[in-house]
Amino acid sequence: MITIVRRCDLAWVPLTEPTEWMGLPMNAPTRDNPQSEEQPWTIKRLLDWTTEHFGKRDPDNPRLRAEVLLAEALECQRIELYTQFDIVPSAGTLAKFREWVKRHAAGEPVAYIVGSKEFYSLRFNIDNNVLIPRPETEHVIIEAIESAKLMGRSPLNIVDMGTGSGCIAITLAKHLPGSQIWGVDISRVALGVARQNAQIQSLTEGLQWIESDLFDQMREDLKFDLIVSNPPYIGTAEQDTVDASVREFEPHVALFAGAEGMDVIQRLVVGATGRLVDNGILIFEISPLIEKQCLAVLSQTPGLEWVRTVKDYSGHPRVMVARNIDP
Repeated sequence: MITIVRRCDLAWVPLTEPTEWMGLPMNAPTRDNPQSEEQPWTIKRLLDWTTEHFGKRDPDNPRLRAEVLLAEALECQRIELYTQFDIVPSAGTLAKFREWVKRHAAGEPVAYIVGSKEFYSLRFNIDNNVLIPRPETEHVIIEAIESAKLMGRSPLNIVDMGTGSGCIAITLAKHLPGSQIWGVDISRVALGVARQNAQIQSLTEGLQWIESDLFDQMREDLKFDLIVSNPPYIGTAEQDTVDASVREFEPHVALFAGAEGMDVIQRLVVGATGRLVDNGILIFEISPLIEKQCLAVLSQTPGLEWVRTVKDYSGHPRVMVARNIDP
């Protein structure tokens, strides 16, 4: 795991110094807190208030979200917050944190606000041109590494279709050294994010980035031992049911794929048959809602054999593994 240690931007401030928070002076009594003039905005108070504030809108880990934002604003590790409870951050830090809290309370994901997200123990820079890496996608990594070990050969040719931030391709480059890995995306801007992440991780060797709609712009003679993908798989018919923080902030081209969410997966599966070496492996993420449709596509595609479906940490079908066989 890579740990980035940075200076913690903390400053002792006299406890009676007026400081504003969310538009209210620190020393202004309120109906709910008539003694607030005696309570400076310490790290503990900031965390407690922000946790409660976030929890009213979304009960899912409000404390963690508050910690991530405050630690990033202070340029320190989350654990350091708990050793500095009585310290009052500087006015500049409070202003930054206040703005971030407002943005997140309005629905913007924490990862976009701080500009990074951890994935498989690596830190990736992200913006709203790429999907936020999620724990469910780590199952793609686990299956790819295990499949590579079982192949027992090196180097391997691997392609990551719809690479986005590059989190899958770069993570595989770290864990499967010597492999030749292509990261493919239809978005030139997303590929710029992926290249930057590869440089940050010092993993540019053996990585290539290609702007393409799946296999369209790739050399026809290029074959792969592994094809991996976290493709768009949400149906436009269910768009209104998607969480607003996803629907309104993450790139739709990486989320939605036709009415049922199968458009890209179907093209990926069909295209993979001519791109995998003998006994090559296709690994792709799915929505539990389209498991049956994905199995049907695999069964109807000559040259591919379903191997297994992997469940995520919540017990839902999340990743499909298929093998290339003689048609």
